Amino acid sequence: MNLRQEDWIAQLEQDVNAVILDVRTEDEFNDGMIPHAINIDIYKGQGFIYQVEELDKSNNYYVYCRSGARSEQACNLMNQMGFENAFNLLGGILQWKGEVVLPE
Repeated sequence: MNLRQEDWIAQLEQDVNAVILDVRTEDEFNDGMIPHAINIDIYKGQGFIYQVEELDKSNNYYVYCRSGARSEQACNLMNQMGFENAFNLLGGILQWKGEVVLPE
């Protein structure tokens, strides 16, 4: 499901089962991320699928990339894999108005 930034943030803040998922490359992730995000690179193809299969399907995933295209693909893949709640951030981190941090 595609969400505008305001809706993505509002829903995320109310969600006790929220996981923020960054599907960009490791280099992009290392340049700055939304706080508390985990990174699984969608460009890793089957590797992406293997890593996503390890995730808890009962959680709600708030997914983003650079512009919103890869994260939309990731949400569609996750839905096909049985994840009921994967929310794509429209506009990606390029249009993100919130905090951006460097990974630790």
